[in-house]
Order: sequence, then C-alpha cells, then structure tokens
Amino acid sequence: MNILILDATGFIGSVVAARLAADGDAVTGLGRNPARARLKQPAINWRRADLSRMTKAEDWEDILKDQHVVVNCAGALQDGLSDDLAATQAEAMLALYAAAKGSHPLIVQISARTAGAAGELPFLATKRQADEALAASGLPHLILRPALVLGRNAHGGSSLIRALAAFPLALPLTHAQSPVETLSVDDVAEAVSRAVAGDLRGDIVLAADEVLTLADLVRLHRQWLGLPPARVISLGAWLARPVTWLADAAGLLGWRSPLRSTATTVMSEGIKSAKAESGLAATSAVATLSANPSGVQDLWFARLYLLKPLVIAGLSVFWLLSGLIPLLAVQKASAHFLPFMPEAAATVLTLVTCLIDIALGAAVLVRPLAGRALLGMLAVSLAYLTGGTLLEPALWLDPLGPLVKVLPSILLTLTALATLDER
Repeated sequence: MNILILDATGFIGSVVAARLAADGDAVTGLGRNPARARLKQPAINWRRADLSRMTKAEDWEDILKDQHVVVNCAGALQDGLSDDLAATQAEAMLALYAAAKGSHPLIVQISARTAGAAGELPFLATKRQADEALAASGLPHLILRPALVLGRNAHGGSSLIRALAAFPLALPLTHAQSPVETLSVDDVAEAVSRAVAGDLRGDIVLAADEVLTLADLVRLHRQWLGLPPARVISLGAWLARPVTWLADAAGLLGWRSPLRSTATTVMSEGIKSAKAESGLAATSAVATLSANPSGVQDLWFARLYLLKPLVIAGLSVFWLLSGLIPLLAVQKASAHFLPFMPEAAATVLTLVTCLIDIALGAAVLVRPLAGRALLGMLAVSLAYLTGGTLLEPALWLDPLGPLVKVLPSILLTLTALATLDER
C-alpha cells in the first residue's frame, strides 16, 4: 500500500514509518525539515511540508494522490514561534479530510485523551476538534489515544522524565503521586500496522494495564540509567510556577520545553483513562525499558537535558552584558583602539562591536535563529582573539584575562551547538 505519514521525522512518526516500510508498504514521510531523516531512512520517500501552511483542501491534493492510507503523527504542545496549534492540529486536518473525500483513504489519527479538566486547553481542544471532524467525515478511520509513549529514544515528556531521573542527590517532583499509564512506541506502530492490514477501526485508547505514579516512573528510569536510588522530594505546584512561566516564555521564542503550562496542567490530573477492550496488547514501562538497555549516551542526554537551557541563557547573558557594559563608558572602552586608528574610528568600531554582541545575545534566545547565532558567536570570538593577539598581545597577560576568558566561552558555544538538535 501507499502510505503517507505526517510528521514522520518525529519520535512516534519515525518508528511508525520504519515499521510500515518493514511491512513492505511504500511509505512517504512528511516533515518540515526531513534532510537528516532522508539520510537515516533512505527507503522512505521524503517530502518537505509545513502542516500549519496546509489549511486548504487544495494544499493536500497533490500530496494525497495515489495514497491509500494517511497516518497523522503530528502534534504540538502549545502555541509559540515554532508552532500554531489551531492551524496544525485542527485546520490542516479538516482540510485533509475535505481533500480525501475523493480518494477515500484510511485515516489513522494519533490523538490523545481529550476529556477531563485539561480538555479545554488549546492542545487538547484542537485535537478533539480534529477527532470529531474525522469521526463525522464518513472516511474510514482509526483514532488512537496512546498514554505516555516510551521507547529507545525520547522526546518531550519522556525526555523530561529521563532528565529528572538523572538529577543528583534527590528527585524534585511536582505532582509526584499523579497516576501515569505508559506503553511502548512499538505498540503504537503495531496498532497502525494492524489498521493498515484492515484489523482495526474506530476510537481506541492504548495503554498498558499497569498504572504507576510519576514518582515510580522516575525511579524506574533512574534504575534504568544505572544510578543509585534517590529520595523523592515532593514540591508544591506553586514552586514550579516560575519554571513554568520561563518555559512558556521560551515557547513563545520557539523552544518546545516539556515544562510548559500545558504539560504541567495535564500532569496535575495524571495520564490515565478508562480503557475499553480493544484486543491490543500494550507493553509495560518495565518491559519497555528492559527491552532497551541504556548506554552511556542515555546518561549524557539525561544529564545535559536540563543544562541545555541554562547554557543557552548563560551565553545570552554573557554576550548581552559584553555589549551593554562598554556602552556605559564608550570613550574608555574605545581607548584600546586609539594606538591604531583615529578617535572617531575607534568610537565607531566600539559601537559596532557592542551592537554585534547585543544582537548575538538576543538572537540566540530565538529558536529559529539560535544555530546561526551560535556560529556567529564562534566567528566573532575567533575574530576578537585574532585581533587582540595581533594588535595588543599584552592582553593575554592582563590580570583580568580578557582574552583568556574568551576560550571557555568558545567551549560553551560548541557545547550549545552540539546539543541544539531536538530530533
């Protein structure tokens, strides 16, 4: 069969794509930036597309041509610079259903539990809107509602659980006793495979029979990482609010933090729902982790995950201050250039370098610009070192170490670049 997978570059989508390709289906993967996925999974036909821009039926006509099945693995947690919930999760899906009326493909929707107190959040409300429209469309369909999905890799909530599990000395948790159901990402891929084979239709909740608390799940991941047991410290929700506010602000700048308010609201009531008999087996968290033993790369990832935003913020503050402080005394700051150029030129050069520093410090906070900003920081740092060495080599021996301090900044920038990728 010809199968189109939306967001085939994502955590769930990549596993579903690999499973269907292994089943012998002709898989087309849709993603916003599939260049790396094309290298990793060359057997899949990759197409670049942004769902938030595909809100009209005609936007889908070419992509849907000759497709027998469409699997929607796309989703976004919260509105921000990188995501538009209404466009991606609702408007694009309604346009897809309208365009599919002619060819009548099977639609498999990877959704979520949309009931409960958190159901009115934009994340779940837009999911529910798409689900209801699909159910009423007359198209053959399967709506899958998986619990928290675990796998060999991690993304979003599962990444945060690994990071919390690797916390030194103690495990600080809010909503530590919230119930959490889980399953393996391979269970989702199996369900999609069975739907393609014609075995499954309707609306199905998918979760293992066990129900863990969040604290139990974090402890289980800590054991999986090979770390000694640690005490859980239950924090009041009010203590987490400053972190949530910062995460929401970062979301507006394009960073997809699992600490945003939507995730914390969902977790406050737990990830649990009444399951109807579906005939689908789901793998427990213990079995999922046991089948995928951790390596040192998992420990590195877990330890670096919460350090990454601190590294980005630290670099931003460093470059902003390095640009703003000289502006408080421009004449004094430009004195270093006076032996080599006229006073007016020295002042202009000082102002230009300050503005460059400020621009880089601000740009690194914006997710779509962060990579280029980090490369700019490296280039400017090397230029400062080269210029300082050629024009005033005595700065290397200065007690305050103005040139020596650039070296750890370069290393921190390289660390940020190495951990910048999210998928």
